[in-house]
Amino acid sequence: MSSNVCSLLSVWVNDMRDYDAIVIGGGHAGIEAGLALARMGAETLLVTQSADTIGRMSCNPSIGGLAKGNLVREIDALGGEMGHLIDSTMIQMRMLNKRRGPAVQAPRAQADKFSYSRLAKETLEGEPHLHIFMDTVVDIMTEDGRASGVVTERGWRISAKAVVMTTGTFMDGRIFIGEYDEMCGRLGEKAAIGLGDRLRSKGFHVGRMKTGTPARVRKSSLDFSRMEVQPGDVPMLPFSFENDEINRPDIPCYITYTNESTHQIIRDNIHRSPLYGGKIVGKGPRYCPSIEDKVVRFPDRDRHQIFVEPEGEGTEEMYLNGLSSSLPEEVQHDFIHTLPGLEYAEIIRPGYAVEYDYLDPLDLYPSLESKIIPGLFIAGQTNGTSGYEEAAAQGLVAGINAALYLRKEKPLILKRTDSYIGVLIDDLVTKGTKEPYRMFTSRAEHRLSLRHDTADQRLTPVAASIGLASKGRMEGFERKMEMISDAVSVLKSIKADGKSLYEKLREPDADVLEMDVPELSRFPKSLLQTIELDVRYEGYLKRQEREVEKAKKQENMVIPPDFDYDIVDGISSESKEKLKAVRPLSIGQASRISGVRVSDIAVLAVAVRSRSNG
Repeated sequence: MSSNVCSLLSVWVNDMRDYDAIVIGGGHAGIEAGLALARMGAETLLVTQSADTIGRMSCNPSIGGLAKGNLVREIDALGGEMGHLIDSTMIQMRMLNKRRGPAVQAPRAQADKFSYSRLAKETLEGEPHLHIFMDTVVDIMTEDGRASGVVTERGWRISAKAVVMTTGTFMDGRIFIGEYDEMCGRLGEKAAIGLGDRLRSKGFHVGRMKTGTPARVRKSSLDFSRMEVQPGDVPMLPFSFENDEINRPDIPCYITYTNESTHQIIRDNIHRSPLYGGKIVGKGPRYCPSIEDKVVRFPDRDRHQIFVEPEGEGTEEMYLNGLSSSLPEEVQHDFIHTLPGLEYAEIIRPGYAVEYDYLDPLDLYPSLESKIIPGLFIAGQTNGTSGYEEAAAQGLVAGINAALYLRKEKPLILKRTDSYIGVLIDDLVTKGTKEPYRMFTSRAEHRLSLRHDTADQRLTPVAASIGLASKGRMEGFERKMEMISDAVSVLKSIKADGKSLYEKLREPDADVLEMDVPELSRFPKSLLQTIELDVRYEGYLKRQEREVEKAKKQENMVIPPDFDYDIVDGISSESKEKLKAVRPLSIGQASRISGVRVSDIAVLAVAVRSRSNG
């Protein structure tokens, strides 16, 4: 080897051994964590098994949905990347629940999954302080009890002052297709073996969870004339607040249904299911069951809806949403061919289940920092969640807080009243989860205040305060707020039938876009619609504001980290055990711990107040 090559290798090795932060995993959580750290000035290494699978959509090729669309808009408002990625790669967009109230409406988009993954990789590669390295992490290094780096499968010991772990379904992952099983995180991709055992030995509570995915079929082998067409919305609406419009292809989806023949094939072969045969022990997602689960749990249903969705512009693969299965491949072939329009479907990839290790999120602070190893932050499916959006939201917060940890600054704690992200994280670290957690609007007590169209008003100032809002974004945000103020002034100044237009917006049938007012033509339609919703639900919003202020009083009553629950008389033994397990940071968080009585919270509040006064 020449001296020049040796010199270059020496420099490279030195660079490999010392980073500010290391992110483990290149999925949706890892992308956001890595970008947040790098954009906040930390020299960051992202370690992934394959750089070619960064941002891969293992399951449904879509972003957003009910409550999930709110998460994506909040990720964007807080300085994350997911909104930009889907805006640049969507092939269909729909606003869900348009006939219902604004609190439960949310955007959803089909993605060109290959373009999405490629753009995610290009975005990471273009970030100056972010470096990508292909290997598998098998252990977390510590020094003086704090995270100090990682050990990889190929023997690298890479040091860092903070580590963010986003292993997804790869930690001791195993896939199942009927009688076949293999150690994989995804079909054809090897699992990260050994890390779960190492974490157990360090005191982490490690469990098993299960998820699954349906078969993919060849588009040209389908008969779409036998299915219902599901078109997208025109015009397409952006997820990112930095984009005014979307100019992307609009490709339709389709709907078909299972039938009694489908169900009979599944019932006849249910004994061959690894889920019902006992091979899978991990808990699966309640709200996204496999087709065999649906047939067993809902025996009276004569059909189940299946969405046939394109995976991208440049591929023949179609995704069978609602038909997740781990039955043997020949059984999958048989029941798929009973569906209208899929009688001659060519199956490209089989459906399968994947079981993997996850870490109990009760072992985390609301910053997503580990209570067991300071300096280690954990995000995504590793914490027991399900979905790209939930993973990305956690990854962003974990990356932000790892950067603030490096700066020795206070962590960013988003409250339930601030965002769906705050609801998600608070649920995880306060209540824990025994099954894959999925975000729903019903989980948010103040969801009318958490509409997707107001995410920037709630979170962009927060992004600016931590250095994740560019000058251009802030200038655009300030222009928008000025336009809202100007538009409100116009609505209040013009009268019709003795009322201002602002007052008329409170009427149920009022539509600001149908008002023939030249002075309003200079304002964007989306901005006017936001104002209309604010005015129409002003009474409800004020009521929620009062509830929020009441909740803040409990959140502001801080419980010291070293608080001794055992010396407090009047709290039940069961509640003490739960409080010691979670170690809540406030009376508000303590009140949300499952099984802790209201009377115990009252006693605890008195004890905390007494200690702070003493």
